[in-house]
Amino acid sequence: MSQAAAAHAVEPAESPLTPESWGKLGMWVFLAGDAMSFGTLLAGYAIVRSMSKNWPVPAGVLGIALTAFMTFLLICSSVTMVKGLDAIKRGDTRGLVRFLGLTILGGAVFLGLQAYEWTHLIHEGLGLSQNKWGAGLFGTTFFLITGFHGMHVTGGVIYLTCIAVQGSKGRYSAHNYNAVEVAGLYWHFVDLVWILVFTFVYLL
Repeated sequence: MSQAAAAHAVEPAESPLTPESWGKLGMWVFLAGDAMSFGTLLAGYAIVRSMSKNWPVPAGVLGIALTAFMTFLLICSSVTMVKGLDAIKRGDTRGLVRFLGLTILGGAVFLGLQAYEWTHLIHEGLGLSQNKWGAGLFGTTFFLITGFHGMHVTGGVIYLTCIAVQGSKGRYSAHNYNAVEVAGLYWHFVDLVWILVFTFVYLL
């Protein structure tokens, strides 16, 4: 091919997205859809509450002190998630696994405390009306919203456990940590949503 022809040759179009950024984009799209789901639940909660004449004061029914500790626990787990990502960026595989373990532990303890809270509230009759579980609007919306979030925490614990196992096998390094960063996006989202749930459902 002559130089003139080479100069006029059309170069193949390049995608502005790398395989790493495709993963992040996919997670952001998923989180955007999930945010709308949580937003719809919280908006529905606000509408039902505003139309109810006998809505109880949450602080008089729910354990605010216990839930505040659960919230603090999730915030701490976000910190350990950040530390784990920072560790692998420096090539510290052991640090990654250690901090991910602490994050997973925080999520597992949160789920245990939520199970305790649910058991206590059901025993006290929250959501029970005429022997029909969940017939009370307050109980129904409470269990629906916190249960939906609990499912996300459970998924996050499983997700991070898989990342930690792969990290212990040397899968990630200072030049290959995108999967850890994507998992961190999910976990931070779960923590942020809980702060909103705690504020709207427990405090207001």
